[in-house]
Amino acid sequence: MNDTRNTGARNTEEPRNGGTQKIIDFHTHIASGMCFPRSFNDGVVDNMTVALTSRGLPVTRDKVARMHAGTLTDPLCDELVKQMDEAGISESVLLLPDFTYALKDSTHSIEELIDHHRAVVERHPGRFRVLVGVDPRWGADGLALFERAVVDYGFDGMKLYPPCGYKLSDERLYPYYEICAQYSLPVLSHIGATSPVLDFEIAQPIYVDKAAKDFPGIDFVLAHGSVHYPDEVAMLCNNRPNVYVDVSGYEAFGATALRTLFSRGINHKVLFGTDWPVFRLQGRQLSLVEKLEKEGAFPESMSDADRDLFFHGNAARLLGKNKLKQAAPATA
Repeated sequence: MNDTRNTGARNTEEPRNGGTQKIIDFHTHIASGMCFPRSFNDGVVDNMTVALTSRGLPVTRDKVARMHAGTLTDPLCDELVKQMDEAGISESVLLLPDFTYALKDSTHSIEELIDHHRAVVERHPGRFRVLVGVDPRWGADGLALFERAVVDYGFDGMKLYPPCGYKLSDERLYPYYEICAQYSLPVLSHIGATSPVLDFEIAQPIYVDKAAKDFPGIDFVLAHGSVHYPDEVAMLCNNRPNVYVDVSGYEAFGATALRTLFSRGINHKVLFGTDWPVFRLQGRQLSLVEKLEKEGAFPESMSDADRDLFFHGNAARLLGKNKLKQAAPATA
């Protein structure tokens, strides 16, 4: 068995972002092939290859596959923690989507992946939260596994991936939502396109509406909402008190979409997220943070208070509602 203890000294230097901005990254993943089935990665590589070759770049699919594999080389999150320190990111939320029901070429069971995420959290105390995914079609066994992950392992909420074959309003999710409501845990869902091996239509944001209405005590976060269905996402955030949006994916589309999002009057609902390691080829976490300012993502009218909500305050508020951790006895 691998030793998962973090034996390296934590970087104590001032973060290179100047240390003036508190940051919680609400959308990251463990950078390891064990978390993504081969068919999922093959679809990603196919899309990357088409995009690069259509621009006249001299790459082959094999080269693109090697480049993509090179981003999935941090199974214990040691490199991610280094980059978080460099960028001034105090905490990151690790998202664990459950592909194992829909994609049968998964190399690990969802239970094994949950155990691995638990080991990473223990290796880096205070640096990671986990939102755990369990496909609702696993039935009673899946529900018991999810409850164990949040109650016994201390994970902080649920991660859903509708392109695997279910809607956010699917009543098979309601027992999971009842657990999240009981403990005030957030539910984050992918929306929009993904690897072409999965279905896109079923991942529209409007499917959260019934669930958000039926479970007003749950905060639902729509991932990638600044670039996928932004008008619909903004409408939901404006009109459902418990619907939020994270901006992961901004790296691919530039600052324009973010400037528009920040002008919609929902800055108390917008969460920062990088989608590590998806954009690892574009640079380190520091460069992805700096990209926002350099490309003019923030309107001049955006206040410092709203920036703090975006980078830190909104995430801290959602994560701070966890009744299990509020009830935990203080340790000396």
